[in-house]
Amino acid sequence: MIDLKLVKPLLKGKPIAIVGLARTNTAAYEACQAAGIETVLWDDNAAARQGLPTEDLTQADFSRFAMLCLAPGVPLTNPVVAQARKANCPIACDIELLHLALPKMKSIGITGTDGKSTTTSLIGHILKTANIESTVGGNIGVASLSLPQLSDKGVYVLELSSYQLDRCPTFAPEISLLLNFSPDHFDQHGNMAGYIAAKKNIFRGPGTAIIGIDDQWSKEVYAEVKKSERKTISISCTGAADITVTPDGILKDHEKEITDLKTCKALQGQHNWQNAAMAYAACTAQGVAVTDIITGLNSFPGLAHRQNIVAVYDGIRYVNDSKATNDHAASIALRTYDPIYWIAGGKVKEGGWPLCEEYLSHVRHAFLIGEGETKMAAWLRDKKTPFTRASSLDTAVAAAHDMAMAEKRENAVVLLSPACASFDQFKNFEQRGDAFVALVKRLKS
Repeated sequence: MIDLKLVKPLLKGKPIAIVGLARTNTAAYEACQAAGIETVLWDDNAAARQGLPTEDLTQADFSRFAMLCLAPGVPLTNPVVAQARKANCPIACDIELLHLALPKMKSIGITGTDGKSTTTSLIGHILKTANIESTVGGNIGVASLSLPQLSDKGVYVLELSSYQLDRCPTFAPEISLLLNFSPDHFDQHGNMAGYIAAKKNIFRGPGTAIIGIDDQWSKEVYAEVKKSERKTISISCTGAADITVTPDGILKDHEKEITDLKTCKALQGQHNWQNAAMAYAACTAQGVAVTDIITGLNSFPGLAHRQNIVAVYDGIRYVNDSKATNDHAASIALRTYDPIYWIAGGKVKEGGWPLCEEYLSHVRHAFLIGEGETKMAAWLRDKKTPFTRASSLDTAVAAAHDMAMAEKRENAVVLLSPACASFDQFKNFEQRGDAFVALVKRLKS
């Protein structure tokens, strides 16, 4: 747990309002308790409040608070935000508290629409391989304030969502990575401009900026950041940049060939090559030896819910890509495999599936689940792609398995890549992916 003793005097005797009592803010509450910092808790969900000392803050006078620590899942439209702004009460999150507690910490921050978790985990793996003191958390895995407190030489590797970056009034990492942009989270940020503005907070102040430039939005951010005080490094898998990956998978640092990424079993496909290039740039900036980076790239085991091969039965691969909660992420999986027995659906996000549409020729049959089933069925019907309305994941897995086994097509993949959020039927994408893994393993028995 992070020691918040340096935060306490900054509060000038006022409590912190902690709103939203899921993983990140539960850790914030526990860290505050350990440091003797007074807190007032609230969550709109009665179940989350159970067993905790809470107070309804929706109409509270926030001038009594030093700050509002707002959970990433609580939208800025929540009444507590209006009350805090009315009282000029700073709005922050757990990452900002981490920064206030450890103002001199070494940090690598990773953001972007897709690939954050893989890149964050990969950087952490490389640092561990190189025997560099480090820890990984934030929007992935362990909440930031539950991380172990490192020595002054230790490195905090943090996955940072747009929600968290929107709530960091002063923090930005020493080494900051922006992977890519595609439309997402408009419910929180209003539009693409709001979403990009939140992400750009990662480049506040001095340090190193590592930016993928394979989409137009990221190119524009790169051009803007290049004029700032940050050292900038461009990454591309499609064209010229400081660090590139060739079409056949060769990672290059300017003109120097570093390694053949095709040999990295858990980093297959252009999307993973970008993740590898970003991790290489970050670890190089951190001072890791190139030989250690290459060792880490080759030994990386992959991420549990990102194109993870769960099993292979009679030549058919079963792939868990539950983390693909939007059009862009799912399109990457559809591009990677052919033919596909595609399990998709869930809570629909705005914008439809125009990127997935480009690769529907790879889809042999789709099996639709969840709240978005009707909308996806109409879309696939219009695109003349065969589908089955399966409703539930267990029905979809069984039906996809039966069809794949009956047809015996070469290189066939049963793919869970939902292109939708999980919250209609599951707690989160991890629970959805775990359910898929269990169902696939049950097929063997």
